[in-house]
Amino acid sequence: MLLCMSVWHVKAQEVGTGQKPVSLDSIQHLQEVTITTSAQPSRTIATSQNLQGTELQALSTTSVADALKYFAGVQIKDYGGLGGLKTVNVRSLGAQHVGIYVDGIRITNAQNGTVDLGKFSLSTMESVSLYNANKLDNCQSASEYASGATVYLRTRRPTTDSLSVQLRRASFSTWMAKANAQFNKKGWSGFVDGEWTDSRGDYPFRYHTEYEDTVGRRANSDIRYGRIEGTLFKDGFSSHIYYYDSERGCPGGIVRRLSDKYVNVGREWDRDFFVQASYQKVFLEHHHVKVNAKYSDEYLRYCTDYPENQNTARVDNHYHQQDGYGALCYAFMPWTWISFSASCDVRYSKLEADLKRFDDVFRLDQKQVVAVQANWKGVQAAASLLHQHYQDSTFAHVGAADPLDRWTPAISTAYTVGGLTFRAWYKTIFRAPTLNDLYYTQVGNRNLKPEYTKQLNLGTEYHFDTDRLNASLQADVYQNRIENRIVCLPLKGTYTWSMMNYGQTFCRGLNATLKGHYRTGDWYFSLLNSLTWQHDVDRTDPDDEDMYNKPICYSPAFSTGVTAICGWRSLQFTTSYLYVGERMWSKADPEDILEPYHNIDMKLSYIHDIKKTSLGLCLEVCDVLDIQYELIPRYPMPGRNYKLTLSFGI
Repeated sequence: MLLCMSVWHVKAQEVGTGQKPVSLDSIQHLQEVTITTSAQPSRTIATSQNLQGTELQALSTTSVADALKYFAGVQIKDYGGLGGLKTVNVRSLGAQHVGIYVDGIRITNAQNGTVDLGKFSLSTMESVSLYNANKLDNCQSASEYASGATVYLRTRRPTTDSLSVQLRRASFSTWMAKANAQFNKKGWSGFVDGEWTDSRGDYPFRYHTEYEDTVGRRANSDIRYGRIEGTLFKDGFSSHIYYYDSERGCPGGIVRRLSDKYVNVGREWDRDFFVQASYQKVFLEHHHVKVNAKYSDEYLRYCTDYPENQNTARVDNHYHQQDGYGALCYAFMPWTWISFSASCDVRYSKLEADLKRFDDVFRLDQKQVVAVQANWKGVQAAASLLHQHYQDSTFAHVGAADPLDRWTPAISTAYTVGGLTFRAWYKTIFRAPTLNDLYYTQVGNRNLKPEYTKQLNLGTEYHFDTDRLNASLQADVYQNRIENRIVCLPLKGTYTWSMMNYGQTFCRGLNATLKGHYRTGDWYFSLLNSLTWQHDVDRTDPDDEDMYNKPICYSPAFSTGVTAICGWRSLQFTTSYLYVGERMWSKADPEDILEPYHNIDMKLSYIHDIKKTSLGLCLEVCDVLDIQYELIPRYPMPGRNYKLTLSFGI
């Protein structure tokens, strides 16, 4: 199931609004959101979406992936169940083109290029932001320019000392326990957050098509995981340490159950660790320097070597990936309206695996960027030139792939008059083939070319602010082209597959978002709405009448999401609605369509303060209509499920 995490220990935070000290409730959180979103100048020139404060915690969500699905232009792939892999795709660019950042430092995976967002809880997050192309700050690392889209996860900065505990009981034999301790002493602040979850995940399902009607209970969908992380902040210094340990079942696709032989018994073990630090300093008024450093260690074991397995190849593979990263960023602002910056990043990755005929792979990834930004009397402009160099090495007789060396530009401009902003940007970027693409046994292809994207965007944004009402509306039309898409295709019959550069795609679309916040007395209301329309087609071979100009798999033409929040003092009710249109899922048969689906979640929470303690109760109902929709064919999502959370804080 999708376990919906919510942290309702709100008494421990304060908002610097100048108001008299009171016990913090949702009203003050809402005011904080309004101030922050209207104060960031980068939002006017970059196409961005943001959830934070009350909005973020009000959603009935568990992981970062669950929050991102409410953003315009986002498609989530979820293989079902609490332990299912969750990846994000923005404007049909592909998961490998999306950069995920925690406190400004990227989460990387040189092995397959994707990040499982299900491993990152929202409970420690202050905000989740999505930027198409890249965020535009005066001083940022070269890696932040190197993605087609970027997701920023900002952890909470504590302002007081506190301790909170949560216990949860949920459907499908799910239990969760969580503790959070945070402090703020003599300029230093930080937190330690720990979580343990156990779920059988055996939700019932009915899989019905024209040719079959299967009723059963999801098997091998259990998960047990522990997560602990901590942060430390002071002035321009920030650090983060993270550890995640899990064992989960890997359920297969639903098939017609003539007997029990179709039970998939694959298992997966993950151990992920990273430690990172960043320091930034402004000196002599005009100079800004930032230094980033990170080390990560990831272990994965995947096993299907069980006697009862009759429909899957039996393997027991182990993967170990280590990654070291460093970045130096410098910006010069001779005047307040213009800045010049340069950054250099170096990342060294090592992948070990016990696959047959697989040699350890080493990758050196170097990035440099020069950029300029200006803001003069309502006119904003930014330009950057990014250089990327990749070099691999192995001990194999065949050798490593050729080095990859490319330059890519980006340019943005905007004009603001009153509360109205017009913007335009263009960006060319590529993604290097992953280590799996190049070296995976019997499938990898060392001759792969990088996958290029060309993005063009025209948009407008309007803000309206009064004492009680804050509203914003933005709309963007865009066009994306992807060349040399990396896909896995059969070469000699159906048993020999290989990674190849095959395909060009063309996508044009419209993203629109509407946000509004209104408060009167003890009442407050919030409305968030996103809409996506896009036409994403294959432009590979004009002579192929069956596929040319046909939709790309998993790209819906239309989707929309609405979240409404109503609060009175410490009582809050949230309802979220999500609609996703039909999607083609098989190039082999364009008639294979994933049906449109609706999803409604509801959440009711209450916080009661007693002197310096707080007691909270939260009831959530996910998928109220009990629609077992599919994001991946034959992987039905859990239907209606419930969660009851008790919290205590001091």
